[in-house]
Amino acid sequence: MAKIAFLTASEGIEKVELTEPWKAVTDAGFTAELLSPDSGEVQLFDHLDKADTQKVDLEVSKANVDDYAALVLPGGVANPDALRLDKDAIAFVKDFVASGKPVAAICHAPWVLVEADVVRGKRLASFPSVQTDIRNAGGEWVDETVVVEGNLITSRNPDDLPAFNKAILDAVNSGTKGE
Repeated sequence: MAKIAFLTASEGIEKVELTEPWKAVTDAGFTAELLSPDSGEVQLFDHLDKADTQKVDLEVSKANVDDYAALVLPGGVANPDALRLDKDAIAFVKDFVASGKPVAAICHAPWVLVEADVVRGKRLASFPSVQTDIRNAGGEWVDETVVVEGNLITSRNPDDLPAFNKAILDAVNSGTKGE
């Protein structure tokens, strides 16, 4: 079965925004792999409180877009903010979007899409504090549960996870290659 990449920084990941999509894709029979700029473990958070850790499967600098059917970018404030500073992470995201395969970003994670310069002319949902960044990057911010725009899937916050997870699975199962 196909592999789904999850890309995070080393800390600041909103736990539920990683674990619930992870469970959804693995329950559907896909293999989930955690990519990060550094090897070892990443620190998950329940809002501002440290939660579990999760083992990194592969450093993003060694990852190949061709090995994955989709990319998921969990939120948390610190996580996408740190990823924005990692050139390998941004190059991987930019290449993944260009591949036409599904790229899903929730909450603050669209910051990574902004940094990869892939939001121009696209509709996206995100946590409200990211809307100005999306607009400044040429995107259209909307306050909707889930937005599917070409191969981009975006949602606002953990409350949107059921719709976000469904959109990811629908895209992967249909073999969405974007427009």
